Amino acid sequence: MCGIAGAIAFLHHDHPSLNKLEDALQCLAKRGPDAEGIYRDHSVALGHRRLSIIDTSNSGNQPMTDASGRYTIIFNGEFFNFQEHRHRLQNTGVEFHSTSDTEVLLQLYMHEGEGCLKHINGFFAFCIYDKMERSLFIARDRFGIKPLVYYVDETHFVFASENKALLALGIPKKIDPISMQLYFRLNYVPGSWGILQGVRRLQPGHFIKLTIDKFNHIHEQEWYSIPYQPTSQLKSISYEKACEELVVRMDAAVERRLISDVPLGAFLSGGIDSSVVVALASQHVKNLHTFSIGFSDEPTFDETQYAEIVAKHCNTDHKVFRLSTNNLLEALPDVLNYLDEPFADSSALAVNILSKETRKHVTVALSGDGGDELFGGYQKHRAEWMIRNQPITAWMASMFSPALKNFKGSRQSKLGNRLRQLHRFAEGAGLSPQERYWRWCCITSTKEVNQLLLHHSESEHYHLEERIHQLTKSVNNEHDFNQILLTDSQLVLPYDMLTKVDMMSMLNSLEVRVPFLDVNVVEWAFALPPTFKIDEYHQKKILKDSFKHLLPTNFFERKKQGFEVPLLRWLKNDLSKMLDDYLNEEYLISQHLFNPFTVKAMRQQLNSQHPGEATARIWALLVFQVWWRKHLE
Repeated sequence: MCGIAGAIAFLHHDHPSLNKLEDALQCLAKRGPDAEGIYRDHSVALGHRRLSIIDTSNSGNQPMTDASGRYTIIFNGEFFNFQEHRHRLQNTGVEFHSTSDTEVLLQLYMHEGEGCLKHINGFFAFCIYDKMERSLFIARDRFGIKPLVYYVDETHFVFASENKALLALGIPKKIDPISMQLYFRLNYVPGSWGILQGVRRLQPGHFIKLTIDKFNHIHEQEWYSIPYQPTSQLKSISYEKACEELVVRMDAAVERRLISDVPLGAFLSGGIDSSVVVALASQHVKNLHTFSIGFSDEPTFDETQYAEIVAKHCNTDHKVFRLSTNNLLEALPDVLNYLDEPFADSSALAVNILSKETRKHVTVALSGDGGDELFGGYQKHRAEWMIRNQPITAWMASMFSPALKNFKGSRQSKLGNRLRQLHRFAEGAGLSPQERYWRWCCITSTKEVNQLLLHHSESEHYHLEERIHQLTKSVNNEHDFNQILLTDSQLVLPYDMLTKVDMMSMLNSLEVRVPFLDVNVVEWAFALPPTFKIDEYHQKKILKDSFKHLLPTNFFERKKQGFEVPLLRWLKNDLSKMLDDYLNEEYLISQHLFNPFTVKAMRQQLNSQHPGEATARIWALLVFQVWWRKHLE
């Protein structure tokens, strides 16, 4: 796990970005606190910050160049099955000078070119420079676990693990208005478009190959997509056989991710997904280190008792970090200062605290991310199933939708959250599957965002609709529930869930590995009929049935819980002065981005008896303002 950055000049060898690589690497220091290296060749500069995991000696440092001096690699990620390819290459006469997975990847590319990608079981973003061809090959993993962003114009091309490194390399500080609108709808920026104009994300399962001296334009090529077709679902396999195969694939995925030359453990939240990972890992590692957090002042959301039951059942060395929500508040400045683009999923605060405390004991942690998206674990999945399979319920809900608009539901209380969910369900019942999917992804409506932003043209509206269509185009069949999960795996998973885990773990120099996103598990999940995952009575049905023999009796009978950060209390009290600073009328007018009257009305609603969704909207605005002042002012 590391941070990478690079600069390539097309016209002049002395382009300013080439001399700013040290500054860019400094921005990535938390991603790689153990070593730093830079490679230069005329108009090319490549940099690397290392978090040492496999082969912690200096021979594993990067940039790494092969013995001939032709190829140089910078690599962020892990190549879990590198040993089998190391042995295969050795049998052809290849000599290795380290025990690192990086050197195996470099040699694999030298022998097979872009074909090397299909052999990698792991997560990654890497660049390989061919000095003879003066070309670069840049690739990203299948599911978007590791990030890579880039900017290109007619004079140069720069790339990095984070936007803040691109800014250090001197890219223009101009916001993308469409990405800004999407951020305020979703609480994160989705797709290949960054928050900064001209900045692109290399898409999951894509690569770029460019020849410096023949540069015309950057073209991303897809090397992998989830091989999903409704007609290819395993209709003949028995449910029992499917369960058995899932256990085999998940066990292999977990075992692959236990390779490490530094201390390793696992997150254990008390939920299903992390418990499955821990149950499997504990069969391979004696006294596995496991970690969970509990909040003494939020007992309703505290699942540490369930985590401790699982830990005892699996004989793990378990540590519970008992904190208060004030600890989250105290860590808020660190989180906001680390964000390299606006990201308002408040659960990132809890992930940060868990990562921070876990890093005191281990350098690598397994997590259960991905289980909800693959097997249907979210409340919106239950709601979608009801609309598709209980038409009378859907019809009645749509009839009551106008009346429910008067209820100001909020996430900040159980009753308020239930009212909010009921209204969203009723609203969605009257929409098409694609429209409903997008509405349920959004935190804020189109009307509310338009009222907040000062500038939105017809042209921007057209481009916005185009992006939304690209993000939701997989939802095109109301009879295929797996399309919902596929779209979650292409939208929510990489741009919200995995982004959150990557940012918060890297803030604390902790590597997090996700067994559910092993390619063999993902492809099996999408080969299964949706009836194996969700029905009238169950969500994640096959996951629960496959692993019930490894976990405590009755463990799966309780309802799914989630943790809500007490944003309403914070914004009305602890953060009120911060709101005065970032959201006062004078500052908003000078900024010329937001309608001061709309912001004022939002703050009034926040402090009323019925704050509704004003809490989430103001939180998103505050996160944006902190990012703006730090990076663009």
